[in-house]
Amino acid sequence: MRDTPTSIMLFAAGFGTRMGNLTAEQPKPMVPVAGRPLVDHALDQVSPMGFEKVVANLHYKPDVLAAHLSQHGVILSRESPDILETGGGLRAALPYLGGGPVFTMNTDAIWVGSNPLQALSQAWEPDSMDALLMCVSPENAVGHSGAGDFFLAGSGRLSRGKGLIYSGAQIIKTDMLHDVPQAAFSLNIVWEEMLKHQRLFGLEYHGKWCDVGQPESIPLAEAALTARNV
Repeated sequence: MRDTPTSIMLFAAGFGTRMGNLTAEQPKPMVPVAGRPLVDHALDQVSPMGFEKVVANLHYKPDVLAAHLSQHGVILSRESPDILETGGGLRAALPYLGGGPVFTMNTDAIWVGSNPLQALSQAWEPDSMDALLMCVSPENAVGHSGAGDFFLAGSGRLSRGKGLIYSGAQIIKTDMLHDVPQAAFSLNIVWEEMLKHQRLFGLEYHGKWCDVGQPESIPLAEAALTARNV
């Protein structure tokens, strides 16, 4: 049995410092893109999946985001007094998410094309994988200024290198989170252990992926959405 996860963690706790004045009074997931909060574009991908549990972590200016997400039935995992980063935040949310593998997704991207979560679900093979990361080529990445993160082998296994860009969506087993002593830590620590055992896999997204991490990326994302709807 494939054991497809039934829960998803939405990462929404960050400070959004690259957004400048746009996040002075609101968290980045509430920044409007094409007339809607950025987080709603992530929820567009989540809704068709029929997850049993949708959880979001909150830290920076959480109240407005909490009110908005509660209207969508999202369970809230508040991080206080300190932000816990991706690994620590996911571990803290496990009581809400339940046991077993989970989906995770960043809330600062726009997807133009097929549903990345559906693609991950179809490709997930828990017998051989500890995590399956959705990656995108630089040619299909809009508004992203960083270098690539991984090379993707024909077998689907990942290795570190300036090839494909991690998109912020994945399926991951959560067992290794409990082995990390720090309260706040990046999922990169867990991925490194998976890499050592050749159990970190990737999948390439062939649509457009818009990284909305800074103000200049907003019109680029809006243009991509407009082109999709033409």
